[in-house]
Formats: sequence, structure tokens, C-alpha cells
Amino acid sequence: MIASCKAPKDITYFQDSRNNQVYADASTGTITVKPGDKISIVVSSKDARLSEMFNLPIAGYRVGQANLPGVTNNTQQISCYSIDNHGDIDFPVLGKIKVAGKMRSEIAEHIKLELIKNGYVSDPIVTVEFSNLYVSVMGEVNKPGRFFIENDRITLLDALSMAGDLTIYGKRENVTVIREEEGQKKFYKVNLTKAKSVYTSPAYYLQQKDVIYVTPNDTRARQSTVNGNNIRSTSFWISLASLAASVAVLIYK
Repeated sequence: MIASCKAPKDITYFQDSRNNQVYADASTGTITVKPGDKISIVVSSKDARLSEMFNLPIAGYRVGQANLPGVTNNTQQISCYSIDNHGDIDFPVLGKIKVAGKMRSEIAEHIKLELIKNGYVSDPIVTVEFSNLYVSVMGEVNKPGRFFIENDRITLLDALSMAGDLTIYGKRENVTVIREEEGQKKFYKVNLTKAKSVYTSPAYYLQQKDVIYVTPNDTRARQSTVNGNNIRSTSFWISLASLAASVAVLIYK
């Protein structure tokens, strides 16, 4: 009875929320690219011959295998640009372009204006996509793993939803977001049972390579095992008592 009364308090999200309540975001949350990220950039126009010179070649590969001669069942993938340690990419014809700290739309607009200004393409359409950006979700969730970022914004709730939500054993009041900022690891604690804690947290909007960890509750901790035996189960203590008795017999023989 005590457990059944307590469960909603531990499990229900946003318990402090009120109708028409408003929370100010602690950050803008828009994903910007960083050194080490990869992006794809495609330039298109009415004159395909002109736009082709600004596009990297399309790579063919066989899923799960190296690209082998004579293999026809290949999947095609657009080659990507890697942002170097200075935050630059080496773009065809235009050369070095600073992209670190910019959103996808800003990168696309910059390249478009450069192509027009230099007279290379009069009507370019530039598309920029993320290639290797992801967040990781660990701990007491139904589907832990790495989830790739496709949109300009991803929230903590988005990531937990992609991971199948917390299990019944996850501590809603103790979710940790680990983020690297300026070469240092920062830990943000979020209490999902409190709307204010969620929506005003600097970690509500995630950044690439964030790690979300959901702490197990006491029930899960009691299920920890040693050599296959539950450390708080009756069988474990019977086995331990039996071992102690056997040792005592050997000592007093």
C-alpha cells in the first residue's frame, strides 16, 4: 500500500506545472557546427554543369562491407566535409570557409552569396545537412543508444522519447546531462517531475555529443547480483550462511 501511494510522486512528470504557466528558455538551443563535426553540402542550379564543380563526388559502398571491385549492390552516399581544428572546411573553388559556430542555414546562405558574388553560379540552391551529429542516452531507459541529430534543435525530452522513455526503475528526479564545453566536462542535473527544472535547464536543448544518463532507483539497486545471486534475496543469505557453517565445521574438526 505504501509503495502504491508513493509511486505517482516518483513517476509522474511535471508535477509543479500549472495551466498557462510559461517558462523562459535558458538557451537558444540551435545546433551550430563545431570542429570535428561532419556536414554535407550540395549546390544545385538550373545549369547542372556549373553546380557539379562545387559538389563532392558521391561515394558508393556496400552496407557492412568494404567497397569491393565488381560489387553492384551498392548504396550511394554524398561525401562529407570535416570541420578542421580551426573551424574551417575546404570548399571547391571558394577555398577555406569558416563554418564553426554557424547554423546550417547560415552556412548555406554564406556559400550562396559567395557563389553569386564571384560570378560562379547565378541561381544557386545550397543545402546543408548534418552527417555525424548525435546524442547518447544511457541508464534506465527502454532503448539506450546513440541517436543522430537531423534537425536544428533537439531537446532532452526528444532524446528520451527516442530512447523509449524511462523504465519504471529510472529516477525521474535524477537525470544527468554531460556536456563538453571549452574542453571541460559539465554535469547538469534535471528533475523530470518538476517542469521548472526541465524547461529552465541549460541542458533542455541538447548539443551534439551530449550524454544523457538516467540513474536507477533503489528497487533496481536491490536487484544487483553477485555471481548470479541477488545480494538482498533470501537465497543469497542462505547460501552465505551455509558457507559460514561449512567453514566453521572445518575449523573445529
